[in-house]
Amino acid sequence: MRTKTFDVNGLDGERVALSSSELERLSSAIDGSVLRRGDESWDDAVLIWNAWVSKTPALVVQPTSARDVAATIRFAADHGLLISVKGGGHNIAGTALADNGLTLDMSRMREVTVDPAARLAHVGAGCLLRDVDRATQQHGLATVLGFISETGVAGLTLGGGFGYLTRRFGWAADNLEEVEIVTAGGTVRTASRAENPDLFWAVRGGGGNYGVVTRFSFRLHQVGPTVTGGLAVWSADRADEVLATYRELTASAPRELTAVAIIRLAPPAPFVPEQWHFQPVAGLLVCHSGPTTEADLAPIRALGDPIFDLIGEKPYVAQQSMLDDMEPKGLNQYWKAEFLPTLPSEYLTTFRDAALNVASPLSFSVIFHLEGALNEHDDGGAVGNRDARFISGFSGVWPPNADGDGIVAAVRDGWERIRPFSTGGNYVNFQLAEDDLTRTVAAYRDNCRRLQQVKTQYDPGNLFRANRNIRPR
Repeated sequence: MRTKTFDVNGLDGERVALSSSELERLSSAIDGSVLRRGDESWDDAVLIWNAWVSKTPALVVQPTSARDVAATIRFAADHGLLISVKGGGHNIAGTALADNGLTLDMSRMREVTVDPAARLAHVGAGCLLRDVDRATQQHGLATVLGFISETGVAGLTLGGGFGYLTRRFGWAADNLEEVEIVTAGGTVRTASRAENPDLFWAVRGGGGNYGVVTRFSFRLHQVGPTVTGGLAVWSADRADEVLATYRELTASAPRELTAVAIIRLAPPAPFVPEQWHFQPVAGLLVCHSGPTTEADLAPIRALGDPIFDLIGEKPYVAQQSMLDDMEPKGLNQYWKAEFLPTLPSEYLTTFRDAALNVASPLSFSVIFHLEGALNEHDDGGAVGNRDARFISGFSGVWPPNADGDGIVAAVRDGWERIRPFSTGGNYVNFQLAEDDLTRTVAAYRDNCRRLQQVKTQYDPGNLFRANRNIRPR
């Protein structure tokens, strides 16, 4: 039998007692579901990607519409409840869940509508990247998204968002045309360049600070359905040669080519020769969405004698999901990364040494090429960081119940070594739960003051605080 009162954390950590009748009123006000521990679907609703920062909410609401979201926000505001929003649950800091709070799980809002004539995709807030890619590729179209297909569209985009198409078309947030958003008063608004433009500016990089986005409208581009992509790998003994080739490649690459340098221990995957399992390797991951593929990839081919080479033609949706097996839910994750303006020789040497120190069976270190459209076409989104040409860092990964202290220490050490090469900015979606306000300010830099002004206008009580928080004045 259910208890007559139910404790939920308030905005400042205090306990708020909700009666059964109050929960019943919330349930009757929405078409979606209100879940409590022990209910069917609870485990899936609270499962997130990074096990290290998993929390247990007191309530989960699964809305089916903006109306449901508005009713839930009004309920949370009226009772002073701590509220969080889960799109795909992929944020490394675990912001999808509020401990003993109320979580809005958007997983039942996964509709994608494609207008090929207008080149727009209207995307529900619970969509994963694969939902959008599959729908848009039916028309030979795509928008800028990330490179793990199980990532949630909402969190990725609201924090900026980058992927294989960023060099051609900018941040994911740059490709937004409009959002439907429910703000702190429970009001459903439309935000675009013409309507509520200050709010539209803020959500393009400012995260979940300004409300709950219930629909995204993305600009689409002609991409695919076939691209050339994949991974080629060499022994780490050739890391200097591989990294030098990477620098040469990225210095002249057309925007249709995105390349990523990787150092890690080779996984025990079917395509890896057994004698190389768990041995240190250096690799180049590429995605080429243009016509001059072989000429552009010539520097990679010239390296010769790879351990394996999986670079070839494939559907764009296959390219978008090829790394999924490396990023399953339920592992412990600890990342540190910086934006870079260039790749001097000193950086490549520093990165190589730190990456080999980080290397463990599940960990990896990367340099991702961003240079292109994001450096040139700033239409005002809060994501900023228009001086970033690369993002590089270290990802420490280990199984639950294993000792990760050494991995965390190696990641921190590597990060300290690369910080002198940074632009001074960092990617807000890669911030950890341990990162303080200083790190968030560094991510937004000159945009902080304006973000705070918009926060004060739309959420003066800081209802939306389970995030990389921008505090109202």
